[in-house]
Amino acid sequence: MKLIISSVSGEPIYEQIKNQIRASVLNGELQAGEALPSLRKLAKELRISVLTVTRAYNELADEGVVQNIQGKGTFVMDKGNELMRNQLESQARESLAEAVRAAKAADIPLADLETMLTEEYQKLPS
Repeated sequence: MKLIISSVSGEPIYEQIKNQIRASVLNGELQAGEALPSLRKLAKELRISVLTVTRAYNELADEGVVQNIQGKGTFVMDKGNELMRNQLESQARESLAEAVRAAKAADIPLADLETMLTEEYQKLPS
């Protein structure tokens, strides 16, 4: 896993770390049970404070994306975890709402939008 941090993006560094780890879990780059780099190792690698990495890891744990195990490290949770599932469903609904707004603005009929959704859904592997 390669994290890229931008100091000029305007997004807090801990949020950048969270978003990139979450994306790596969702796209399968990070598998359930896989260990994340230690707090100190990642902080040193990114040249940032250990507290920044700690905040990112703790917030990911609160979301159910990872699990902190005292003395062992931080591990990716199973995608089936209920918190992760709820988060993914919420993300999908937000994206669908945005697509519906764009479709209405373009006067795309619902039937055409359903066809487009089906096509996009079938393009992706299970």
